[in-house]
Formats: sequence, structure tokens, C-alpha cells
Amino acid sequence: MAIYYQWSLGTPKYFDRAYDLKINTYKNDCQKFDFLADKQRELCSLNRNILQTVANGARLGIDECQHQFHMNRWNCTTYDEPQLRVFGGVLDIYSREKAFIHAITSAGVAYTMTRACSKGEISDCGCDVKVRHKDTNGKWEWGGCSDDVHYGSQFSKNFIDTIEASDSPQGLMNLHNNEAGRRAIRSNMELICKCHGVSGSCTVRVCWRKLKQFREVGNQLVRRFDGSTHVKPMDRKNQSRLRPTRKDIKRPSKKDLVYLEESPDFCFKNMSAGVLGTKGRVCNATSYGMDGCRLLCCGRGYQTVEKEVEEKCDCKFVWCCKVQCKVCKKQREHHFCN
Repeated sequence: MAIYYQWSLGTPKYFDRAYDLKINTYKNDCQKFDFLADKQRELCSLNRNILQTVANGARLGIDECQHQFHMNRWNCTTYDEPQLRVFGGVLDIYSREKAFIHAITSAGVAYTMTRACSKGEISDCGCDVKVRHKDTNGKWEWGGCSDDVHYGSQFSKNFIDTIEASDSPQGLMNLHNNEAGRRAIRSNMELICKCHGVSGSCTVRVCWRKLKQFREVGNQLVRRFDGSTHVKPMDRKNQSRLRPTRKDIKRPSKKDLVYLEESPDFCFKNMSAGVLGTKGRVCNATSYGMDGCRLLCCGRGYQTVEKEVEEKCDCKFVWCCKVQCKVCKKQREHHFCN
């Protein structure tokens, strides 16, 4: 059975296969990968580094998802077992969690492809030359290597969106969230400038556009996750569209995340839904947020365990040039959900 999902490439089994492609055989090898759709195998055959870049993007998306949700009831759990999908049964529910998974991995692929282009790792792309046609009103001159985020986004669209059915509500949801992830990438660009001139003067200011750290993208998409819109399919002029389930909610923009179904209860273990529950999770006894024991433990209470840990202490700078520290033993409290 074909996998057909880009995040599978972020797991050890498929990640290693992406890096095992040989310069003389990668085109034939790409055609043998049953975990790719036809269009994906075609794109894989264009360049030996493409599947590696997609795998890096999938891994980046998974890592960011787990960072953003590490203290939530759903902590973006992944599975390495071959009989299970990467995110387990949670993918069967068209919830806001699935929406985030699609957005962050689509963004991850766009991000790593853009970076690969700037580094010269992909022969079909390079720096963004179109940006140099934009008027700067004489404030600076375009130079350097601007990241071609439009190429990276288009590749992500071609590789990821090809597996979705645009005539189904589920496909429309996935396509919308894939695009929201790519738009988060395009909106997180920064202008980097360097001065040129005699004796440190800034006679000429040369600038280029660069991707921000992927953490900024993750932060933005988490805010979109918190404000995601519950939608339902509606047919208009023989075309299916997604609209809010309530009339008093504004229509989501292309940057917003949308979902069709409510999230499952992540408090208790339910393996059929890919939910591990929060029993045994570490919580923060002093926090009133989602990481706090009251919310994370779903009102079941928690246990406190005191452990002795070794930490560096009494650190001093020694000329020249190192820092010397003692090792102190301290008691630390750890809290675990019942």
C-alpha cells in the first residue's frame, strides 16, 4: 500500500532511503518507490537531492510540531512502527491537529527546498532574481542571494498537493491547510543588508531577502491553530467549497487553518484514535497554562517525586580563556499526571 504522505519521509525508515540514492541510479530508484505517488516519483527523478530535501523538510516539520505541542495534551506523537502511520490514528480525524500537521510539514518542505536552491544543491533553481526588479526608492540596492521562496513554495505545492482530491471535503481541507503552511513561509522573510564604502561608511547599502528561522513559522502556525475555523462543505455553482459551520463566524482567509471534525479527547488512552492519554506525563505544578498539572492531567491530579540531580555551580572565569565550575547535588521536584 502506498504511503502517499510527505511526513513519512521524515521517519528513519524512509529518511535513510532518501539519502541512499546514488548519482548513477537515482532516476530508476525513484520509480521503484511505492511510498510515492506518480507525480512525486516524477519530481524525485529530476535531481538526486530532491528526495533528500523533501525528507529534511518532513523531519523539520515533525520536529517543530513536537516542539510547539510538547506540553499540550496532544504532543504531536509519532510512531516508528512500520505497521503504523507516522502520526497514528489521529490522521483519521479531520481535526485541527490534522490541520496543523498538514500546514507545518507543507511549510517544512517549502522551507528546505528554498534553502537548497540558495545553496546550489538543486540544479533547476537558485537565488531569487525577480526580487531585484522591485523598486527600493533609492534606499538600498538589491544584491547578494535572495532566497527564492516562491520556487520553494511551488515545489511544495507540486509535490504535496498532487495526492489530494479537490472534489472531496477532506481533500479541500488538506489543500487549504497545505497552502496556509506555505503562506506562513512567504510571510516570514526578512531583509538583510550590508554596508559598503570607504573607511566603514555606508555609501552603498546592499540588501537581500532571507528566510527567518523556522521557529518563527511554527510560532505563527500555532497561533493559527488556536484560532482555526470549524468548516463544512457547501456546493455553490456545481463546485464544493468550505464554509464556517456558524453564520456568525467570518470566512477563513488562505492563511488560516480549517478543520471538519472536532478533536478527540486526548485525556485518556484510545489507541484506535491514536491517543496515548496524559497519564504519566510531566507537568508544571505552578503553571495555569496548558502545561500546568491542572489542565494537562485533566483534573485527575498528579504525583510529586523528588529527585537528586547534579548541576554545575560556582562557575568562575579563569584567565585565559575558560570557565571552571563545581558540580553540586540538588533536590528537584518532578510532577507526573495520575
